[in-house]
Amino acid sequence: MATPSGKTPVPGPLASKRALPRDPSSEVPSKRKSSAPPAPPPPQASRPFVEGSIVRIVMENFLTYDICEVSPGPHLNMIIGANGTGKSSIVCAICLGLAGKPAFMGRADKVGFFVKRGCSKGMVEIELFRTSGNLIITREIDVAKNQSFWFINKKSTTQKIVEEQVAALNIQVGNLCQFLPQDKVGEFAKLSKIELLEATEKSIGPPEMHTYHCELKNFREKEKQLETSCKEKTEYLEKMIQRNERYKQDVERFYERKRHLDLIEMLEAKRPWVEYENVRQEYREVKLARDRVKEEVRKLKEGQIPVTRRIEETERQRHNLEARIKEKAIDIKEASQKCKQKQDIIERKDKQIEELQQALTVKQNEEHDRQRRISNTRKMIEDLQNELKTTENCENLQPKIDAITNDLRRVQDEKALCEGEVIDKRGEKETLEKEKKSVAAHIVRFDNLMNQKEDKLRQRYRDTYDAVLWLRNNRDKFKHRVCEPIMLTINMKDNKNAKYIENHIPSNDLRAFVFENQEDMEVFLKEVRDNKKLRVNAVVAPKNSHADKAPSRSLSELKQYGFFSYLRELFDAPDPVMSYLCCHYHIHEVPVGTEKTRERIERVIQEARLKQIYTAEEKYVVKTSLYSNKVISSNTSLKVAQFLTVTVDLEQRRRLEEQLKEINRKLQAVESGLIALYERNKHLEHKDNELRQKKKELLERETKKRQLEQKISSKLGSLKLMEQDTCNLEEEERKASTKIKEINVQKAKLVTELTNLLKICTSLHIQKVDLILQNTTVISEKNKLESDYMAASSQLRVTEQHFIELDESRQILLQKCKELMDRAKQVCNLDAEQTIPQEYQTAFRDLPNTLDEIDALLTEERSRASCFTGLNPTVVEEYTKREEEIEQITEELKIKKFELDKYRENISQVKERWLNPLKELVEKINEKFSNFFSSMQCAGEVDLHTENEEDYDKYGIRIRVKFRSSTQLHELTPHHQSGGERSVSTMLYLMALQELNRCPFRVVDEINQGMDPINERRVFEMVVSTACKENTSQYFFITPKLLQNLPYSDKMTVLFVYNGPHMLEPNRWNLKAFQRRRRRITFTQPSQ
Repeated sequence: MATPSGKTPVPGPLASKRALPRDPSSEVPSKRKSSAPPAPPPPQASRPFVEGSIVRIVMENFLTYDICEVSPGPHLNMIIGANGTGKSSIVCAICLGLAGKPAFMGRADKVGFFVKRGCSKGMVEIELFRTSGNLIITREIDVAKNQSFWFINKKSTTQKIVEEQVAALNIQVGNLCQFLPQDKVGEFAKLSKIELLEATEKSIGPPEMHTYHCELKNFREKEKQLETSCKEKTEYLEKMIQRNERYKQDVERFYERKRHLDLIEMLEAKRPWVEYENVRQEYREVKLARDRVKEEVRKLKEGQIPVTRRIEETERQRHNLEARIKEKAIDIKEASQKCKQKQDIIERKDKQIEELQQALTVKQNEEHDRQRRISNTRKMIEDLQNELKTTENCENLQPKIDAITNDLRRVQDEKALCEGEVIDKRGEKETLEKEKKSVAAHIVRFDNLMNQKEDKLRQRYRDTYDAVLWLRNNRDKFKHRVCEPIMLTINMKDNKNAKYIENHIPSNDLRAFVFENQEDMEVFLKEVRDNKKLRVNAVVAPKNSHADKAPSRSLSELKQYGFFSYLRELFDAPDPVMSYLCCHYHIHEVPVGTEKTRERIERVIQEARLKQIYTAEEKYVVKTSLYSNKVISSNTSLKVAQFLTVTVDLEQRRRLEEQLKEINRKLQAVESGLIALYERNKHLEHKDNELRQKKKELLERETKKRQLEQKISSKLGSLKLMEQDTCNLEEEERKASTKIKEINVQKAKLVTELTNLLKICTSLHIQKVDLILQNTTVISEKNKLESDYMAASSQLRVTEQHFIELDESRQILLQKCKELMDRAKQVCNLDAEQTIPQEYQTAFRDLPNTLDEIDALLTEERSRASCFTGLNPTVVEEYTKREEEIEQITEELKIKKFELDKYRENISQVKERWLNPLKELVEKINEKFSNFFSSMQCAGEVDLHTENEEDYDKYGIRIRVKFRSSTQLHELTPHHQSGGERSVSTMLYLMALQELNRCPFRVVDEINQGMDPINERRVFEMVVSTACKENTSQYFFITPKLLQNLPYSDKMTVLFVYNGPHMLEPNRWNLKAFQRRRRRITFTQPSQ
């Protein structure tokens, strides 16, 4: 909405006034911000508003408006303003202020988008005319929450209540026949006939017309359902009746068979009762036998009572005797313990005598030993004295000791020197081992790099990798040297240059094995390709080596173009590989350049005359045309290197291997030196030990004399002590004899006491044996009584077992009686407490009374029943069900037909109330519509269209128009008529509704945009004449421009919308002054 001045416009308020007839210059500018407070509305007599018309519209921070108040007139309100000034904003305010949905405007789906940009809140207030008092609806919009707050007459309320109030005034902002916003004009022509009828009914029809239409559609839908249901049920009922007639004879045969089956059922019902009676008789007999055996058991138990008492008496005697035996045993035990105590005391006395004798013997032995030791010591002293005399005659040994000491010192010096050399050798060995470990680690790192190459080969070319492994294990099969795949043998000097080699040598050759001999290659391919089925490549190097072949041009000549090397100088490879690559790929002739080469490429191609060139990122191939002799070049971007980026310095690895061999040789020499030093050290150690032994012997000879003198002195001291330690054996023997006599006296007294105790113990044993014999007699008597008791008990057990068997038989029979009774009652469908019904008793009298007769009759009846074959009980069930279903369906059909008749009656009544007024209404619309078109020298027709009179949901209003006399009437569609024709048709249809309209106002936004000037003038005249009649609803006509010299009416209200950067401030705007000034200008123009 840019203005000519380039500033962002702020929409101004609207000025409301009566139009100046036929004065196109009577435009009244609107004011920026808010205008002066509006004048109070005129009385009803001068401003005939209809119920629900809009009296006032207030907008704050709404779309393009800061604050604005609009006061429309009761008839035609023409809102005029340039595009973007805010005309449609008023339409949006009407829609949203009357609880319309934002999406209906076609602008935005959220109400918050209608608030002016930069503001957090907006407000729309609509005042509607109502005879009982105007209705003021206020809608406040919160942008952040996208919520609306509603007020009616300044009191808070809900949107639902607002919608109810608006609907009560017959305001339908969603109905295109009443409210046609700018973005929805095109949709009016797209309305189907059915939708147009519905919109027309809601807009101008009586309130009950649309309701009747909806009821008719619902009634018709239910009528269709009932007709379908009645038809289906009638057809189904006829089929059911026909099917039952076919199965009637089978049903009669089934019932004949059922009579036999009923007799069988009755026989089967009586049979359990007969079985029950037979078992019940058997139960009575068993019960009598059991009672007889029970009496016999009672008599046997009474006969066992005296025997039991006798056994109990003997048991008491046995207990008494055993108690007395235990008492005697206790007495015997006490006497035996006393005897044992006396024996122990006597044994201790014997032990005392023995100890005295042993002590005397010890003293005697000690004395003898002392005498022996004294004799031995004297002899030893004599021998030591003789040896001492011999030792004093030996020569002086000190010179020999000194000589041996000097020799020993010399040997120790040599030994220390040897150990120092060993330490040096060990240090040298450790140093070499560390150096060896470091070199080996370097070699391993080189091998790891090589393994990386092999891993890449294995991942990309598994067959080639397997062939490499086979070659390493079978090199002895070849006469000459065989090189592994070129990608493994090539070693880049700088891995940055790997891309040149990989782009120059094809991948098939990079993974090829290189042979020096054709025969070796054939052996290899036969084994690998034919036998192992591996896909590998192999090549033969030239017989004459090309590895050292010089390039045709020296590199110094090419450096001016930025070349720094030939391809051959970028890597190392075995001689056969290098020779093959020089021969076939001329790597000694292909130079490699830099970015400088790329910058001068045209000059390089023309002057250098090279066939292949590499720059930093591209490869150039230069050819000369055989026909025109012109130089032709092509370039390709270099691919990223994949295999040769891993660089292994083979020369350094070779040097490391030689260094490792030299370290191993030095280590071997150090080991040999250490072994020699260990042998020399061992020899010196042996010599040192010999000298020490000799020196020890001489020192021992020198010290032997002193030792002998000390030993003699020590022995003399010991002899003196032994001679002083004497013992009187006779006195000791006398003391021991006296003590032994005293002990023997005590011992004799103890023996006498022991003899008396043994006599008492013997008497107790005899008494105990007598009691044991008595106890044995009692036990024997008891055993005899128990044996008699066991015999009687055995007979009692047999009798009791017989009783138990009879009782079990009784219980089994009783249980069987109960089961048969239950079964019989179950067969007769009787409860546990019920007796046999009278009908069963009557039926049972005519049936046999024995099981054999019943079984014979059952067999006969079953045979008769089996003659009725091919009868399915489900047929009878289905027959019965169908009979019941026929009755049920007949009743349902009667109800459905009654409902159908009732619906038809309702449809007839509602149809008469709906269709006749609708036809009259459409006829009136058609009359107005046709008149409008006739006045424009065109033809138009509106009719009520339907294909089937009973399909009320297919009724619609059809608009047919003709704008040229040479054509026929055509239905108004979005495709047949032009945009202007559709606009004219839409406008005229809405005008036809105007006088018939019962809605309080109608809004049409910029519908004249597609019309040509003639049609626009005609339509405008019709709008003015129609909308300005008495008792018509309020009309809003929005347009950005008008033609000149249009007819106007005094009842029109023209609302001008101005905006722009040079608008007057609200406090400076004076409508009356502006009108006076306008009149003065108008009056002075003729005199000029």
